[in-house]
Amino acid sequence: MRTTSKFFMQFVRLAGPFWCSENKTTIRGLTAVLVALTVAQIAVSVIITEWSADLFDALEQRSMTRLFTQVGLIVLIFLANMAITATHLVIKRRLQLAWRGWLTDKLIGQWMHDGRHYLVTHIPGKHDNPDGRIAEDIRISTEYAIDLLHTFFYCLLLLTSFTEILWTLSGTVTVSLGLFEVPIQGHLVWLALIYAASASTLGWWIGRPLTMATDNRQTVEANFRFALVKARENAQAIALIHGERNETPHFQRLFGNIVQAWNQQTHAWQRITMFSSGYSILSMAFPILVSAPRFILGTISLGALMQSAQAFQQMVAALSWPVDNMGKVAEWRASVERVLGLSKALDQLEREIAKPDPHRIRLEKTDRAVLAFHNLCISRLDNIICISSLNEEIKAGEHVLIAGNAFSGNKLFKAVAGLWPWGEGSIELPGNEVMFFMPPRPYLPTGTLRAAICYPSDSSAFEQGVLEYTLEMVGIKELVEQLDQVADWEKSLEREYKQRLGLVRLLLHKPKWILMQEAFDSLDPEGEVAMIKLILKKLPDAAMLTITKQPAIQELFKRRITLG
Repeated sequence: MRTTSKFFMQFVRLAGPFWCSENKTTIRGLTAVLVALTVAQIAVSVIITEWSADLFDALEQRSMTRLFTQVGLIVLIFLANMAITATHLVIKRRLQLAWRGWLTDKLIGQWMHDGRHYLVTHIPGKHDNPDGRIAEDIRISTEYAIDLLHTFFYCLLLLTSFTEILWTLSGTVTVSLGLFEVPIQGHLVWLALIYAASASTLGWWIGRPLTMATDNRQTVEANFRFALVKARENAQAIALIHGERNETPHFQRLFGNIVQAWNQQTHAWQRITMFSSGYSILSMAFPILVSAPRFILGTISLGALMQSAQAFQQMVAALSWPVDNMGKVAEWRASVERVLGLSKALDQLEREIAKPDPHRIRLEKTDRAVLAFHNLCISRLDNIICISSLNEEIKAGEHVLIAGNAFSGNKLFKAVAGLWPWGEGSIELPGNEVMFFMPPRPYLPTGTLRAAICYPSDSSAFEQGVLEYTLEMVGIKELVEQLDQVADWEKSLEREYKQRLGLVRLLLHKPKWILMQEAFDSLDPEGEVAMIKLILKKLPDAAMLTITKQPAIQELFKRRITLG
């Protein structure tokens, strides 16, 4: 019970502020309308039971006048119920979408803040496949939460309304116990309570394995989806080395996990379905069988018998909420735990970054136009030191070759970018200057080629003439005609074209600090040297730190920092 209470509190802390967000007036208004419509739905259910009693009484009395009256009333009830149900659906879905959008924005804001999406992959915890957690699990967490809250509130109202009706219809039944007789008031209410409590207890016991089975299935589904996406993103690399024979068994193993999880969930669902199907049939027959003797003895009318049966069914339905929603609760809880897992990991990451720690690299911005490393040590995740006691100062406009171990150079660049805090010492950054990083594979977002080139600036940031001139300058003039075409440029362009486009982006943004890591390794030696010379010519005042294996380029740099 304590674990369940803690779980609900964690969910409320994560998603509850939605009702106090900037659109709280609209959100609370929609919630109030939803509550009012739910009350109206209960009112319709009560009216229908009264209408049913009047209808069967009219049939028992063979009264055509009362029959036609009931026909007219059912038309009005029918129209009112359609209007209430349709409006309720629209309001509920608006609220579900608004809550999902708010929570999605909140989690994406945490995830995509200052490289947290990269850093979080290096800390322990259950936060794998963040894309699935954000896209699918947030949807289930918010949609199901509103569905479950609505049905729970509906059942409470149903229970309150029909308990009173059933108590009145039950009257007093005298039970003979031999020497004395015991009058029992509202016997149908007590029977409904005992019936529903027994069924709920049994149903809960039967359905316990479903939560674990559902969580396991969602995890293996996400792993399978992630593997397929990874293979699609690396299709060319796999094809070039004929890695299909390795990938196919890997997919088969992952799908085998899905089959196993599916079967586990099927067995859990089978037990619940068998119980629920028998329970629903018995719920229809039980109240009529219990009340039939009173009708046969003439104590109640046919209308009262049918109204008692309907009231009993409604009351039992309200009390059976845990049984009826067991599967949905299991799926909702599994998704919420996955969302909480990602949120906790991001919160933990923020706390680790915020707190002073001698075993964390400090980034300090100053007014000096320098990039300086003070007693910098960089370690791997297994605490092995890859850079030790680095003390260097690079002034604005300097061109420096980062030589030695390429792995260490990669970690150094990540540390400068704030993406590798593991180590000691400090890095002094040059004021408000932007550090422009050029990795071997520049990121080209899906969309127009113009937007991909201008990224992260807006696609309208640079004039057409400037774009055409820069494309021609780096040797890819033929792409001018494709500037406004939409495509997945990561897949449709060769590596050389992507690296040249990275240079186009650099020349357009004109940064003062450039960090290049084998940014032109797909070009031949002459082409790679030509690209570096072009940067030196067009951006003569920019400081440049370069990692490269090309000897001809190394000769262009007068200063060198050698890493172990």
